[in-house]
Amino acid sequence: MMFQTILVICMSVLTLSLVIALVRMFLRSSSLSDRVLLIDSISYIIIGIIAILSMLTNTRAYVESILLIGILAFLSTISLCRFIERGYVIERKRDR
Repeated sequence: MMFQTILVICMSVLTLSLVIALVRMFLRSSSLSDRVLLIDSISYIIIGIIAILSMLTNTRAYVESILLIGILAFLSTISLCRFIERGYVIERKRDR
């Protein structure tokens, strides 16, 4: 009973932080790098919410989605940072 109460409190704090991150992204973000970091933060907040939901429902069905979101968040952050730095994501060397 106490553990479930703590999980619900943690989920509500994560939900509040998700709302704050979304408001900051759509209303107050000024640069592209700031938006990339916000997207990364939002994805990890969503991972935390799904993990708490998995603990509340006492199932392991959400573990695959947590891993998938984590991998996609990492790859999107890396590719967006490379695009900001270089202007392209995949380097193509042509010998023509």
